[in-house]
Amino acid sequence: MPTSETSSRYLPEEWILPAITDENRAFFTSGDVKVQRCAPCGWVQHPPEEVCRMCHSMEFEYISAQPMGTVESFSIVHYAVHPMLKAATPYNVAVVALDEYPDVKIVGNIVDVAPADVSVGMKVTATFAPVEAHDGSGETLRLLQWRAAQ
Repeated sequence: MPTSETSSRYLPEEWILPAITDENRAFFTSGDVKVQRCAPCGWVQHPPEEVCRMCHSMEFEYISAQPMGTVESFSIVHYAVHPMLKAATPYNVAVVALDEYPDVKIVGNIVDVAPADVSVGMKVTATFAPVEAHDGSGETLRLLQWRAAQ
C-alpha cells in the first residue's frame, strides 16, 4: 500500500538528516509508512530497534501501515535551538498515533497547517519529502511528514 504523495521538506534543506541503519532503512527510504513487526511474537513497534520490546527477539519484518493517524501531542517551537532553524520558527513537532496501530507513535511535522491551528485529535495523513542523503551515497531519503486529513 505505498503512499505516493510527496511534499516539500518542512525544515530547512540544510538541516541534519537521519543516519541510515539496517533497522531504519525501510522507514526512511520506502516512501511508505514502514514499521517493524517482530517475527516470533507479532509486536509492532516504532522507532525501529535491534530488539523487540515485547519478547526481545531480533527477528523482524518491515510492514506497511496505513498512512493515517491522529495527533496525540504537539509542541510549537518558537525559539530556534540552532541558527539554521531561525527562519523556520515557529514550527510544529507532533506525536502521531497510527490509526491502524494506535500504540505506535511517530514524531514528525505537520506541513500544511499554521502552528496555531495544530490540535490534539487532529486527523492527519502521511506525505513524504524526497531528499538526497548528505553522505554522498546518492540515496534518496523520503522523510515522513504529516498533512491534515481531508
